[in-house]
Amino acid sequence: MGSIRQHVNPLGRFFQQPLELPSLTALFPQSHQPLHLDIGCARGHFLMEMAALHPQRNHLGLEIRRPLVERAETRRQQRQLDNLHYLFCNVTVSLASLTRQLPPGQLQLVTIQFPDPWFKRKHHKRRLLQDSLLNTLAAAMAPGALLFLQSDVYPLMEEMATLVQARGCFVRQPPDWWPENPLPVATERERLVLARGLPVWRACFQRITP
Repeated sequence: MGSIRQHVNPLGRFFQQPLELPSLTALFPQSHQPLHLDIGCARGHFLMEMAALHPQRNHLGLEIRRPLVERAETRRQQRQLDNLHYLFCNVTVSLASLTRQLPPGQLQLVTIQFPDPWFKRKHHKRRLLQDSLLNTLAAAMAPGALLFLQSDVYPLMEEMATLVQARGCFVRQPPDWWPENPLPVATERERLVLARGLPVWRACFQRITP
């Protein structure tokens, strides 16, 4: 297998072309089930384990690196997990085509974990969580739905948490920084960081009534 690029510029011309994502009916046999959306799912191991643990929920991973999506889909098919799918897209451009199809209340959990920090200030506009994406998520998430964020880069987490709170559609769930992961599965990155004795910053937000 060839190497996969670690960094993809989401503002590149190719990734700015919107994709019409398939409907949940086309993806899942039980398309009415509650939906967990994992944005930037990378190799998909986290979501695959979540799908196995929570068959009563559909799980959809979105990733901008197509080779990772193709490999994750192959593993999903081998495990015959019908409540799981992975899609290639740039979420900042294409997510709205998916969320506008969702019935009210279906999107119950959104996870964004260890997104690319794009450290240089001139590259901050490439960061995943921007106003446009947050507006799309807020419009799709019903009151009570959860948005879970985590990263090992504190300035990035602080920026994301501030952005979510400023939107006014979410309330931060105490404590401000969760010392433990509330989800039953850790991502590969989380396990690696913790094994090195380094901190992980986590925050959870609940969608409130508009």
